[in-house]
Amino acid sequence: MSLTYTSYINQIATMAVIPVTDPNFTAIIPSMIDYAELRIQRDLDLFAGQTTNSAYTLTAGTATVNLQDTDFITIQSVSLSSTTPHTPLLPTTKEYLQYVYPIGSTSAAPQYFAMYTSNVVATQGGGASVNGLPTISIRVGPIPDLAYTLTINGTLHMQPLSSTNSTTFISTYLPDLFIMASMIYVSAFQRNFGRQSDDPAMAQSYESQYQVLLKGATIEEYRKKFQGSGWTSMSPSPIASPSRG
Repeated sequence: MSLTYTSYINQIATMAVIPVTDPNFTAIIPSMIDYAELRIQRDLDLFAGQTTNSAYTLTAGTATVNLQDTDFITIQSVSLSSTTPHTPLLPTTKEYLQYVYPIGSTSAAPQYFAMYTSNVVATQGGGASVNGLPTISIRVGPIPDLAYTLTINGTLHMQPLSSTNSTTFISTYLPDLFIMASMIYVSAFQRNFGRQSDDPAMAQSYESQYQVLLKGATIEEYRKKFQGSGWTSMSPSPIASPSRG
């Protein structure tokens, strides 16, 4: 059964035996949701979290381009979308690009890209940013001879569940995993994490159940990406006995 924000809060409160209106409980709800959703997204690399952005353009004679860190968590592929056909760039290291395509070298259509720098920390101290937001940058090689448009595929954290965003992919399709991850956080809230707690097994039990559910969800995510057994979208199956002739 899928969850809405209201049904999620009610179920957590019931399982944890906490009044839904308890101010201490309501105060931790955003942090509880963050813990559960971010953990699930990191553990599963959700297919639903993939995104495509074609808003970035290389500058002729400039080897790097800055990306807003709010657009991507990870970069999976980069291609030149202003060429026909689109030209995928091969990932490499920034050291390779610095050595083979140094600044001032002959310009041409890029063939490679590398993750170059992160200005997240620098921006907080007044460093580079895009539209006032922290940035990451990629470097390409050769140095572009034209202003090529880029199509970048990557991943992005999804909008969290909230009173104004009452359903999400996780609450709809992974409600069992969502509940277990949330209860691990609630165990800490109730100080049931260690030997001195009233119920030291509480966190361990929810963690154990979370890991069981995670295995099934992981296989499902692999199948969505055709990364399942034999690079198919099929579920793993036991070897038939006797085998077919």
